Amino acid sequence: MTTDTATAPGTAAGTGTGPAAPVVTGIGVTAPNGLGTEAWWAAVLRGESGIRPLTRFDPDRYPARLAGEVRDFDAADHLPGRLLPQTDHVTRLALTAADEALADAGVDPAALPDYAAGVITASSAGGYEFGQRELQALWSKGSQYVSAYQSFAWFYAVNSGQISIRNGLRGPNSVLVSEQAGGLDAVAQARRQLRKGTRLLVTGGMDSSLCPWGWAAHLAGGELSTREDPRRAYLPFSADADGHVVGEGGALLILEDAAAARERGATGYGTVAGYAATFDPRPGSGGAPRLGDAARQALREAGAAPDEVDVVFADAAGRRDADRDEARAITSLFGEYGVPVTAPKTMTGRLGAGGAALDLAAALLSLRDGVIPPTVHTGRPAADCPVDLVTGPRRPERLRTALVLARGRGGFNAAMVVRAP
Repeated sequence: MTTDTATAPGTAAGTGTGPAAPVVTGIGVTAPNGLGTEAWWAAVLRGESGIRPLTRFDPDRYPARLAGEVRDFDAADHLPGRLLPQTDHVTRLALTAADEALADAGVDPAALPDYAAGVITASSAGGYEFGQRELQALWSKGSQYVSAYQSFAWFYAVNSGQISIRNGLRGPNSVLVSEQAGGLDAVAQARRQLRKGTRLLVTGGMDSSLCPWGWAAHLAGGELSTREDPRRAYLPFSADADGHVVGEGGALLILEDAAAARERGATGYGTVAGYAATFDPRPGSGGAPRLGDAARQALREAGAAPDEVDVVFADAAGRRDADRDEARAITSLFGEYGVPVTAPKTMTGRLGAGGAALDLAAALLSLRDGVIPPTVHTGRPAADCPVDLVTGPRRPERLRTALVLARGRGGFNAAMVVRAP
């Protein structure tokens, strides 16, 4: 089954017959290798990794001990004291990123008309810390019967709702849950709301599950690397790949209606020109993965041919079978070694819903600065992954169009095309 959340044929941006593609006018980042957009981007271009031994809790009894933590983050430096008792770690990260994104866009929420702006974000595992804390409190009071799903549902609403309340954004408000694909899915849903008349959306993804309960869930998934050397633990497309490292953080973006952005003189980082989502067939059914289909549909909606794409930001699972599948999807579109491919998430770990949003931010900054960020540590790709992997910052002659790929646990695929303004 294919689920393409684009507009109907003939109305897509890039065809010249539909609404102008929405513009990203602000970016806010909290990442393991940099707090704040420019600090993180400078670290990325230096190839500086934020993957280190866990410090949030004692990891010694677990087989996997590395993570990408957002270090040196003191919420009291960024948020009013009254918010701290009402929020957990990931919500504080999200509020901080939203503040930066709005400031970067030059938007004063108080000056916006009522219901003109809203919040659509993604999360997937960020509720673990909140849920663990709530369950511990309930157990301490003698209650043994509580739904973890209720805790998660309430958390997701709080995460997005806190951004809305803090900034007085009374327009559309929702949270999507499709794991690593969620950051792109949320931006696509925000784009839908713009086409319905909303003026501005805070969108993207933020996640954090670096707590014992969350760690147990990650380990149960069987996809974590158990290597202890941060330089060898997460090696997507490598013959030595044996899993990934979990990270926390992500990016929130300001997505604006193109006409509204023009009215206030904002050119932005780039436009969201195309998007598509697909779902993989049931495991064991013999069906092929559908990531390549999502990429083709996103390009079609953007009105872009494969040879117009200047860089691909890969999902980069870090597992041999998944890496081969992604390499096959890329080469089926661009040919072997046919387009530069990069995975800056090798410096942060996989961030759940925050990962694709952070890749989207990286793609937009690449277009702005004319540079492709590196994939660290992998070195030469495996022979069965014939992709042109960028392992050092590369400045091509032309950088106008980027394709961002994402896959979420359970079969979610998403692809998004962004273009320079």
